Amino acid sequence: MKRQTRSILDELNSIIIERDRKHEIENRGGHIIESAINLIENIHSNYDVDTAGDLERRLLNSIRSRDGKKFKRGCKKADSND
Repeated sequence: MKRQTRSILDELNSIIIERDRKHEIENRGGHIIESAINLIENIHSNYDVDTAGDLERRLLNSIRSRDGKKFKRGCKKADSND
């Protein structure tokens, strides 16, 4: 009897953990997307059209390739052109 109760409790705990992980991923993803949108809007309001387009492209490519250095290089390049 005890063994069955324990396995049911273990199963219930694993469901709750899985649901919490999915909720956490959904929550964090939503926050990151909103932050990225705000950043892109900020870029477009502070740089000319060509530079803003380049920085937006670099941001998306940095995320895609998981290399933040690409975006940092673009920011340094944009700042040195001003």
